[in-house]
Amino acid sequence: MYTILVYDVNEKRVAKALKVCRKYLNWVQNSVFEGEISEAKLKKLKFELSQKLNLHEDSVIIYNFQSLLYSQREILGVEKNNLDRFI
Repeated sequence: MYTILVYDVNEKRVAKALKVCRKYLNWVQNSVFEGEISEAKLKKLKFELSQKLNLHEDSVIIYNFQSLLYSQREILGVEKNNLDRFI
């Protein structure tokens, strides 16, 4: 499945959240990640994030898409992380 994850986390925990999210998804821009992920890995990601966050103060929103058939990605302004570059 294709997932987009965004978070609003207290600055004390931003680095921890960033580290967890980068293990599973591609960083797109500040506090935004996207990419293909299995249901099992998404479950692990959610668990790891919940261990790092204060669930009474921080917020994470996860959008899951089964198909990107009719989707389109458009960027206005500077692209923070070009996902087209592969090494």
